[in-house]
Amino acid sequence: MAAELETGRKVGAGTPSPTKFYRYVLQALTHANVPHLVGGAYALAHYTRAPYQTKDLDVFLRRGDLDMAFDALRVCGYRTEDIYPHFLGKVYDDPHFVDLIFGSGNGAVRVDDGWFEFAAPGEVFGLPVLFCPVEEILWSKAFIMERERFDGADVAHLLLATGDRLDWNRLLDRFGDNWRVLLAHLVLFGYIYPGRQGLIPAAILDRLLARVTNEPESAADQNLCRGGLLSRQQYLHDLGVTGMHDARLRPAGQMSRGEIDAWTDAGEGVEERRHQPPD
Repeated sequence: MAAELETGRKVGAGTPSPTKFYRYVLQALTHANVPHLVGGAYALAHYTRAPYQTKDLDVFLRRGDLDMAFDALRVCGYRTEDIYPHFLGKVYDDPHFVDLIFGSGNGAVRVDDGWFEFAAPGEVFGLPVLFCPVEEILWSKAFIMERERFDGADVAHLLLATGDRLDWNRLLDRFGDNWRVLLAHLVLFGYIYPGRQGLIPAAILDRLLARVTNEPESAADQNLCRGGLLSRQQYLHDLGVTGMHDARLRPAGQMSRGEIDAWTDAGEGVEERRHQPPD
């Protein structure tokens, strides 16, 4: 591996192709013993066996390993940036870049040890890699319901490809109090693929539907809005004008006011929309 790294990116050596750049990044992280997983379009293709187009590479890692990753990549001559401290860093070899993801824009998802425990081995760019577990991909993508981006089709395709072998109990645990988001996608799946409804265990649907029926309305905060967990822009009136409580905000949620404001502001530019949660 060390010999391969020596022939990789050098400062002033010119810009390699995207594939070579992605290979160098993965090799550098491996060489530096930085635990990492491949997600995004390459993971989707791995699980669904369908082609996906992408403009970058999504690499997932724990937040505590980000500095070590940055150090390893700077040694290779790459520029790094801690874009959003609550979920995303980047490494650049202009015009190409790789996302280093350790959470989600809405603060609901965190990369932890479970991602690595249940990762799937595979290959990309001729290199052996570990792909993000399909349960964690479903968990992170299910929340993406922006005006300019809705990942429901990706969720449906993953359910179609892997529904018969998912760890459904672990998936439910991941969603936790956000189980209604999962239920919404499961209901849509039955609409999209009416002949494949059997891929969703009836016991899972029954359990979630029973929660809807049995959950007392009085148990909920009458002034709570969870819309920000689904879209950073489309519930600003609720949260900023009518004064509803933002479910993302600590201590109820995982984000600070500064993190929420930075993530909201990013949605205003087309370029910044590329920093959405993972493909």
